[in-house]
Amino acid sequence: MSKKDISRRDFIKTSAAVSLAAMTVGANKAFAAGSDKLRVGMIGCGGRGTGATLDCLNADKGVEVVAMGDLFKDRLDGSLNTLKKEFADRIKVTPDTCFVGFDAYKEVVACKEVDLIVTATPPHFRPIHLKASIEAGKHVFMEKPVAVDPVGIRSVIASSELADRKKLAIVAGTQRRHAAGYQEIMKRIHDGDIGEVVGGQCYWNQGGLWVEEKKPQWSDMEWQCRNWLYFTWLSGDHIVEQHVHNIDVINWAFGSHPVKAMGMGGREVRTDQKYGNIFDHFAIEFEYANGARVLSMCRQIDGCTHRVSERIVGTKGTSNCSNKIEGSNAYLYEGPDPDAYVQEHADLIKSIREGNPLNEGRQVAESTMSAIMGRMSAYTGREMSWDWAMNTSTLDLSPSEYKMTDLPVQPVAVPGQTQLI
Repeated sequence: MSKKDISRRDFIKTSAAVSLAAMTVGANKAFAAGSDKLRVGMIGCGGRGTGATLDCLNADKGVEVVAMGDLFKDRLDGSLNTLKKEFADRIKVTPDTCFVGFDAYKEVVACKEVDLIVTATPPHFRPIHLKASIEAGKHVFMEKPVAVDPVGIRSVIASSELADRKKLAIVAGTQRRHAAGYQEIMKRIHDGDIGEVVGGQCYWNQGGLWVEEKKPQWSDMEWQCRNWLYFTWLSGDHIVEQHVHNIDVINWAFGSHPVKAMGMGGREVRTDQKYGNIFDHFAIEFEYANGARVLSMCRQIDGCTHRVSERIVGTKGTSNCSNKIEGSNAYLYEGPDPDAYVQEHADLIKSIREGNPLNEGRQVAESTMSAIMGRMSAYTGREMSWDWAMNTSTLDLSPSEYKMTDLPVQPVAVPGQTQLI
């Protein structure tokens, strides 16, 4: 992903976003106690957390940021400066509502004035932070993926069920679900415009991303948390952290999760220790309940062909899922296309204000679990079923303690040797 793409995603302030914010405020009811303010607490103040919070601020003029928490003070300070430059009058954070450390999330969710949590920490921590947020009675915007192992997925589903009972909203960072073109195409697929869905492909093939090399003053834990993309316990590997977007679209088209996965992958180019213990390429075959097979492919290697897309095959046609159907019911979406990164927040806020909170918790948990199942198959070389991975696996990648101390890097998985847990 280019710097231009990241800038557009995280810091965009387009006319469409401004128009969307104005429409949302005009249509919304007062939120609480006669106020139209919706007060946000941030958990995770890195690039994605800052970008998601800017998107939330762009989505609704009633949003204010009142609390922030991060593992590292420098990340919190940098985020706060960025937010103030963009929305100085709506950043109400004080030194007393800025928190640092592994327990910073507890302080943020304990702030009584916070209505909505925006959490975008490394994925390992998301089940923990979601649980605390829902138990504290907060609505949640949670970046994807929502966990890195089956134990974390079960926690997310339990928190989502609790959110239903408490009438709290959970919206995930699967922004394609909120994109107008995707929504229209999926409606047509589900209405039968391409017939029965019998296969498909999805891809996230790109070059390398950022890397943080270890500094002498950093403990193992600090380095891994700062360099989190490259450690399976923190990111879930790039099939989970990134390719989940495309897998989620395929699940959306089928209306369910896969029932089996058989995968392969490896670590061919990024072999230096600074790249932790993740793979640099995967290929997974997912099988769905109707017998359909889907090829899933992802790669992070420089100098190779880029492809980030989805394709669904039906008995009457095909679709790229985003704007086009080809076949007997050919169609091209040419309607409005508001920025989906802003729209997902607008949809979340609208649901809160109208008293009909969206809850995407189970949906994104199942898509994340699909990606985890693919990774587990590739790491071990074993085909596996959804039922086993979801209900039987005891895999829990959590460290023994959360302290800035020694933390040996786990070995790179070797198919045929790495145990299935």
